[in-house]
Amino acid sequence: MSMPVLPPDIRHPALLPCLAIILLVAAITSLAIGAVPINPARLLAAAAGHGDRITTAILFDLRLPRAVLGIAIGGMLGLAGAVLQGYLRNPLAEPAVLGASNAAALGAVGALYFGLSELHALALPILAVLMGVIALVALFALAGHSESPLSLILAGIAISTLAGAGISLALNLSPNPFAGMEITTWLLGSIENRSIDHVRIALPCIAIGIALLLVDGRALDALSLGEDGAQALGVDLKRTRLRLLLGVGIGVGGAVAVSGAIGFIGLIVPHLVRPLTDRSPSALLLPSLLAGAALLTLADVAVRLIPTQSELKLGVVTAFLGVPVFLVHLLRERRLW
Repeated sequence: MSMPVLPPDIRHPALLPCLAIILLVAAITSLAIGAVPINPARLLAAAAGHGDRITTAILFDLRLPRAVLGIAIGGMLGLAGAVLQGYLRNPLAEPAVLGASNAAALGAVGALYFGLSELHALALPILAVLMGVIALVALFALAGHSESPLSLILAGIAISTLAGAGISLALNLSPNPFAGMEITTWLLGSIENRSIDHVRIALPCIAIGIALLLVDGRALDALSLGEDGAQALGVDLKRTRLRLLLGVGIGVGGAVAVSGAIGFIGLIVPHLVRPLTDRSPSALLLPSLLAGAALLTLADVAVRLIPTQSELKLGVVTAFLGVPVFLVHLLRERRLW
């Protein structure tokens, strides 16, 4: 039986155009703001190929890769959060809940700990993606045939805890203080000092992850009726699970490989855009992608503007952003008890 075509959300028809404009403004701001002040005329000249050598190097070697990574990683994390919240039917679901983020971080930490990242540039992202996929395979294996979201969440907590223990073990047994400092700095999350090589590493993984996750919008809507209802509407649950597994594992793994551990974007973004849609899972996907890209890019701009002796890490800022969302959800649930 084919699935019915649901009418598109028309509650806020300007939502996607507005988010696209916000993202464009965030991207331009990211290119314009940095440690070295450059006026717009010099930036435009450099972008057109007529600028001085220093401005051109700053724009194309430093700020452009950073802006591209902020957009790609934020979009991937926002989309992954929206998909997982729809699939698990849990408003607090995000990649970290299923253990994907911690497992990908463990793979990257392993590459740093054993020196594999110095042997080849692809070693770190490959291990991060591989561990992300392995974690999700283990997740569904632990959950077994149970389709209960609670079973998946409990299995995810177990995997996330195990991966976190592995990261702590690597820090504890780091061969020297410099190796431990490198791992700790990476775990804080940042896209500072990233180059075009990091863009080449992350973008293919993120593009594959986004493509796989955007396929299942209607299936996520059907799953809101329960597994039996979704199957009655023609949803192949096994294929949906497989695409979700690969999309989150590959996409989040590629993102974590170059940015480190950046949390809470996947949690925050769907909550921000949900009131502006019809609240169906499929209506959240594209808005969450655009809003995640804009939020992470603006957060990266904020870390450059906050006056500190050394630049704040992006993961620290996003963690502070995530706390109010938890508190609001807690207060909302307390009213229902």
